[in-house]
Amino acid sequence: MTSSSSPSQDTKRLAQTYPEGLRADALMEEDVAWSHETDSQWDGEQFDRSDRAALRRVAGLSTELEDVTEVEYRQLRLERVVLVGVWTSGTVQDAENSLAELAALAETAGALVLDGVIQRRDKPDAATYIGSGKAQELRDVVLETGADTVICDGELSPGQLIHLEDVVKVKVIDRTALILDIFAQHAKSREGKAQVALAQMQYMLPRLRGWGQSLSRQMGGGKGGGLATRGPGETKIETDRRRIREKMAKMRREIAEMKTGREIKRQERKRHKVPSVAIAGYTNAGKSSLLNRLTGAGVLVENALFATLDPTVRRAETPSGRLYTLADTVGFVRHLPHHLVEAFRSTMEEVGDSDLILHVVDGSHPVPEEQLAAVREVIRDVGATDVPEIVVINKADMADPLVLQRLLRVEKRSIAVSARTGQNIDQLLALIDNELPRPSVEIEALVPYTHGKLVARAHDEGEVISEEHTPEGTLLKVRVHEELAAELTPYVPAPLA
Repeated sequence: MTSSSSPSQDTKRLAQTYPEGLRADALMEEDVAWSHETDSQWDGEQFDRSDRAALRRVAGLSTELEDVTEVEYRQLRLERVVLVGVWTSGTVQDAENSLAELAALAETAGALVLDGVIQRRDKPDAATYIGSGKAQELRDVVLETGADTVICDGELSPGQLIHLEDVVKVKVIDRTALILDIFAQHAKSREGKAQVALAQMQYMLPRLRGWGQSLSRQMGGGKGGGLATRGPGETKIETDRRRIREKMAKMRREIAEMKTGREIKRQERKRHKVPSVAIAGYTNAGKSSLLNRLTGAGVLVENALFATLDPTVRRAETPSGRLYTLADTVGFVRHLPHHLVEAFRSTMEEVGDSDLILHVVDGSHPVPEEQLAAVREVIRDVGATDVPEIVVINKADMADPLVLQRLLRVEKRSIAVSARTGQNIDQLLALIDNELPRPSVEIEALVPYTHGKLVARAHDEGEVISEEHTPEGTLLKVRVHEELAAELTPYVPAPLA
């Protein structure tokens, strides 16, 4: 015998089973004849149409902090990247070293490297850099790793950038854009920021892309247009390019003005015949550490690429008491973007105008010869090939002894040091003293005590061989430049008859 439940009983049962907000109006007693047959056709919780279309919150997924005191221990989400390189020449080890350096650059920029791939080709593909088939494989790698950016180990043309992005469906950047981003993060001085901004605009100008309204024409002619305004007009992207060119011209003028101040200081040092030494080298080779060890400058030292960009000039003294200036320059890297070389040319002039270059190389690097070649290429670009060079092999305490022996044998004017432990720093100072240009005139003068300034200048600008205090004055035997020698000539003792 079958029995049907009354609508009031079913309503009470629904009220006990389902929450208030989950009962559908279609199940109300005035709309449906209640029966066990209808009841058996339910396929789960019944919702209103508006409830079905609405976003449903899933409990337990939020990672929002309940205690605000924990916020300092929380890590920011880093950009997740996949690296891709094209191996055109050299050994596979060279290609892997280049990609490892790209990974270090990406980490310095604040990215999380998930994977890296290399393709063997005679030359990069003109359309997608790695070829259409490999671009599809790269897309699979991106999906598998969950990356949101692809970084290419080379400079991509605007066409390669667009086509590769169309295939992999995530943001694509090249080595040049990555280095520019690092420079933008680390530039602190007004001049450094201006130089980086100029390099970024030079890089972005040919890569501007427009969609929709960016390609529309600006209105010309009409009642209020006047003469020379009729016609199709320029597109918005052309307007953007024109504005960027105007900003670049303004930035070049500002950099030229800032360059004047540095030139005045450099001329002042030349006028006083103070020798200058420039520290050049690969990024993260230990240039700032060496500057701190030699002068106590207190420059930022960090195990990161391009940690310091702004040049630092400090006063130093040789073991024999001669004064000279020591300048720390921006670090170099393989395939340094030509935009940066142009923008930082005024800063790199410190290398070209110096009397001696300390070429610092990382002795613990697997292939330090590649670092030497990359730095010398930039030195040639700034016209400093005639400046004497001492190769300083840093990090000797961590380097392979065989690598040190090989470098010391190949590089005739070289020395192995450790800026961290102070190993061979005294020998380096003595080598600097021997290599710096010496004053050309040797003179002996009896300077009266009333002309003590000449004695002080002889100590500051020349090389004192001997000094004796007599009743008539200070008897100096010094090696000085021609100008100071002319001022000391009246006090040269007369020869004995």
